[in-house]
Amino acid sequence: MTFSTNSSSKEASVYKYKSVDGVIAFSDIEPLHADFEIVKVGCYACQLNTHIDWHNAKLYLSQYQQAITNAALRYNVEPAFVRAIIHAESHFDVNAISKQGAQGLMQLMPDTAKALGVNNAFIAQQNINGGVKHLSALLKKYRGDRRLVTAAYNAGEGAVRKYAGIPPFAETQVYVERVEILHKRYKKATSL
Repeated sequence: MTFSTNSSSKEASVYKYKSVDGVIAFSDIEPLHADFEIVKVGCYACQLNTHIDWHNAKLYLSQYQQAITNAALRYNVEPAFVRAIIHAESHFDVNAISKQGAQGLMQLMPDTAKALGVNNAFIAQQNINGGVKHLSALLKKYRGDRRLVTAAYNAGEGAVRKYAGIPPFAETQVYVERVEILHKRYKKATSL
């Protein structure tokens, strides 16, 4: 979930390492005294200059199936919509991290994750549960309007309020379109 009003969608490098206290940490600056792993980040469906054919891109129907089903039932959110958001946010990468600091499958910002009861955003079940709980609240707030929910999930509720609808950010506009395409495809694929 991205709360940036910047329409730039370039990928950034994030360095994942263990701090001197043994805690996993992330930085955009290469650590000098620690082994690290470089994590490439960026909103998968927000990239403006992509050659992906969203109408034919591979779908992920079995990944995290039980966690998605359980959370969708618990919070009354359509599983196909949850899959579309996960696909758009992280391309089903449980370790994804955005340059804004969003984490995991549903790209939860740390403060949002904490408010949703997520202790570790890199544990798929916790991340999905928190993300679906958030989607459920957005669906109630926007009276089931998935396009506004998707825009708020990407750009933030403040941006949707400010523009009284989908914000005029190119990144958010393509994100909303692509989530709609993915949602229809996941819905059709799971109803066969």
